[in-house]
Amino acid sequence: MQPGLRTVCGVLVDALSTVLREPVALTVAGRTDAGVHAAGQVAHADLPVDLDGGWLVRRLARLLPPDVRVRAVTPVPAEFDARFSALRRHYRYRVATAPYGAEPLRARDTLAWPHALDVVAVNAASAQLLGEHDFAAYCRRREGATTVRALQELHWDAEADGVVTAAVAADAFCHSMVRSLVGALLDVGRGRRGVDWPGGLLARGERASEVAVAPAHGLSLVAVDYPADAQLAARASTTRRVRVPREN
Repeated sequence: MQPGLRTVCGVLVDALSTVLREPVALTVAGRTDAGVHAAGQVAHADLPVDLDGGWLVRRLARLLPPDVRVRAVTPVPAEFDARFSALRRHYRYRVATAPYGAEPLRARDTLAWPHALDVVAVNAASAQLLGEHDFAAYCRRREGATTVRALQELHWDAEADGVVTAAVAADAFCHSMVRSLVGALLDVGRGRRGVDWPGGLLARGERASEVAVAPAHGLSLVAVDYPADAQLAARASTTRRVRVPREN
């Protein structure tokens, strides 16, 4: 929630508080940049134990605006934390390389890219970014926050009608990290940068000004993974620890 701004969290909190007739605090799995979609967002709140989840979904469907939907309400153990218990977040970035741009029905979640995209080169560059690194070159630094992240998946696939989709997964992402990675790799795909350039930026230790941040609307948070119930508390404890870069 942000004062004076319309956010998904703010809209949902207002709707929940209206339906339940009491203030509701919401904890979400991840904060997305303005304009980024979240088809797989997860949130938790403390609600009455006898609440009918199906009833709440139906009530919210009538109250929420068309651009916010709650798909399911599910009881979870007390140890569950939508943010800190998460194992990884999965994102997709859609790029339309067809000369006519993005299909009208997908224009809100697909970047129209007016250039050819060398998928082989982009995947070769992406492979060099996998693993745990300091991604400071790709992050907007926030005071007191670490930029060390474990990138577990970064792969591009050509689909039908000239659409190329990047699949990205990590235990967590820092501010603008995914869009910055995509922006750097798009420069590789169009031939403006070499395959080794994105990986080479990891040694910078600070934001790389030459990295273009890809537009927000092409990016979607599609899923969040959690451990088994018995590991929820341990995972939350591990996630709260601040990571530091490993020595080479």
